Amino acid sequence: MTEPVDAGLFQQQLLSWYGRCGRDLPWRQTRDPYRIWLSEVMLQQTGVQAVIPYFERFVSQFPDVESLAAAPVDAVIELWAGLGYYSRARNLHAAAQKVCEEFQGRFPSSVHDLMTLPGVGRSTAGAIRAIAFDQHGVILDGNVRRVLCRLFAWQDDPRSSAAEKQLWQWATLLTPQRRCHDYAQAIMDFGATLCTPRQPQCASCPMTALCLGYQQGIQEQLPRKRQRKTVPLRQEVAVLIEYDGRFAVRQRPLTGMLAGLWEFPSQSYTEPQSPEQLCHHAQRLAGDHDRPLTALGVVRHVYSHFRVDVSAFYCQVDVTLTECFSTCRWLSKKELTDWPLHGSHKKIVDTLLMQCGK
Repeated sequence: MTEPVDAGLFQQQLLSWYGRCGRDLPWRQTRDPYRIWLSEVMLQQTGVQAVIPYFERFVSQFPDVESLAAAPVDAVIELWAGLGYYSRARNLHAAAQKVCEEFQGRFPSSVHDLMTLPGVGRSTAGAIRAIAFDQHGVILDGNVRRVLCRLFAWQDDPRSSAAEKQLWQWATLLTPQRRCHDYAQAIMDFGATLCTPRQPQCASCPMTALCLGYQQGIQEQLPRKRQRKTVPLRQEVAVLIEYDGRFAVRQRPLTGMLAGLWEFPSQSYTEPQSPEQLCHHAQRLAGDHDRPLTALGVVRHVYSHFRVDVSAFYCQVDVTLTECFSTCRWLSKKELTDWPLHGSHKKIVDTLLMQCGK
């Protein structure tokens, strides 16, 4: 069966474009598998501009896989704070330890072995293999998925099992056996800077003669959007407990959602809570039902599978009550701004605590 897109011509056009328009990024100045792996994990679900300062801080503090593996996981999570999707930080640490323990500190080059590392899936493994080792590695990240849907005019659900199978086949068809390093970066750059999610720059695109979506005039409608599911809303109470200019924070368990991050004393609820109930919960968290509380306001934070409205309250305690929070750490306002609080509680500091002058 003849494929609808000429793979050889696509590769030629793409690599020529990349030679003129490829981005200069910090992780492109090396072939070190450690740094390439680090960048690829950071770039999962996060844009390039957000990643750059985190990448530079990480390689400054952990210049090689051995130093990352030897670090306490808390230090890794703290350095990751603000980048989101925190399971990536825990996987990063676990993968570094696996490389040191099972691969003698050297990253494997096969897709199979790379996929044994926590947090490394098929596409990330292909990217590492291609970019670090200049060996054939197939990529199907969000940018490549979008390019392929437009190039081959795929009009069905882009995340269906049928789409997954077909898109991997097309990605494999287009991936060359030579210049693997350049092609991997070129196809990702092409999706990120030219074949963009909104308003693709078709007037500047070298692929219009090959692109079936463009030829049919439907490129801006692809990939088709999936029907959005209703995202549940949860409520949460958080109490900012102050003693002598410092606030109590506690660390979440090292497993589960937001593992290892920090938060104010809090409790979440899946059932609707009235304002009176929320205030009662806050007083219980504060350890004193009679102590006056100040309502600071509500912040909303969106996670991948639900939204949460956090009602924040403030109270002061004296030294006799600090014993109720013996497992907490007490931090100043300045320390709070740099501490690895999870997203919704970081918003409490940024939008409520500072504004209220507490």
